[in-house]
Amino acid sequence: MFDYRVVMDLGKMTSELIELDFGEEADGRASFDALREVLTMTNVLHHHAAVLAGILNRSAVLRQRGGSLRQLLIDLGCAPATASRLVRVATALPDTQFLAGHTRDGYLSLEHADAVVTGLTHIERRAGTPLTRQSRVEFERVLVAQTFSGASPAEVAAHARSVGNSVAAETDSGLPAAADRRVDEFTVAVDRDGRTQVRGDLDAVIGEKLATLIDAFSVVRPEPDGSADTRSAGRRRADALERILDAAMAAHDIGALAGAPKTSVLLTIPADTPDLSALPWVGPVSRATTEQLTCDGTVTTMIVDGETVPLAMGRDRRLFPAHLRKAIIVRDGGTCIKCGAPASWTQVHHITHWCQGGETCVDNGCLVCTSCHSDVHHAGWDVVMGYDRHPWLIPPASVDPRRRPLPAHNRRTMRLDNAA
Repeated sequence: MFDYRVVMDLGKMTSELIELDFGEEADGRASFDALREVLTMTNVLHHHAAVLAGILNRSAVLRQRGGSLRQLLIDLGCAPATASRLVRVATALPDTQFLAGHTRDGYLSLEHADAVVTGLTHIERRAGTPLTRQSRVEFERVLVAQTFSGASPAEVAAHARSVGNSVAAETDSGLPAAADRRVDEFTVAVDRDGRTQVRGDLDAVIGEKLATLIDAFSVVRPEPDGSADTRSAGRRRADALERILDAAMAAHDIGALAGAPKTSVLLTIPADTPDLSALPWVGPVSRATTEQLTCDGTVTTMIVDGETVPLAMGRDRRLFPAHLRKAIIVRDGGTCIKCGAPASWTQVHHITHWCQGGETCVDNGCLVCTSCHSDVHHAGWDVVMGYDRHPWLIPPASVDPRRRPLPAHNRRTMRLDNAA
């Protein structure tokens, strides 16, 4: 039976640790030795935390709470990632031959123990059938030895994948990780700032398709003055993803993408407070984003009163119909007016924003790619229609303190003194 005096002893130890003060006068050698002991103690404590978590997982306490072990650990103060590792290690620890002894002695961190546990799970999944006790013990020994060789948790996981692929090749029921769609994952989550976090774990075929398209659509393009592309590689890949999504929506519009529901951006605009516009997935968006969304693309606009009762409902449409877009393409030379991207990459921007009463006509539209469109709405770039009935760009003061107008990309050799 569990002795509750142990809990009291743990409380005393915790109090003593809290009161510890190494001071600023400790020399380097003493600090090194103390740090080594503290890290070993951390590993030992993680071992005991995993053991206790396993006991809780098998007890009636968890069932009475009606929640998961991971959530209980989070409620007790664990970070979500640490809670997930403790659950995995706690579940697997009783069935291990070597791991429990090394974690109890403080030789292995929780991260390394988790890498071994998940590695064993990966190998068994690759085998297609449950491993024999002897095989599991051997694979465990190999992965634990990998940790003692100085390998990081990521390197242990990579070694487990290599072993798993070898196991799959030797069996009739096994499947290499790269070909196993059963473990594919793709999540899209919105954080508190309204930023969208995308995470995925894809098989080789889907991954190759994604990588091929991202690479094709994220090519470097020069700035309007001919200088090098200022976008980072990550920004170019994000812009490429938007172009891929726009292409998919356009393909569905013309019937080239069959079997999928109509994909539309639903923008809700409060009648009295348009600054509080919102999207169903991401949530509140700024006025600038509202203006960008209503420029071009498939949009359904819904205006609601203070009780969120719809007052007016727009219809799905491309605000610039095909014949006007073709005219604007001819006038703008078939390129984005800012960077020169081809017309197939562009949207039609309302120079006077549509939600501010701007008309859908040739003299109120210009071609901008998705990246430059964002710059116009969010980075201080302005577009005006000149007396020559061509669009002109006005850079932000951070680019040109005098904010001198620039001609569209197809006319950038022109100067103000020779403009019609």
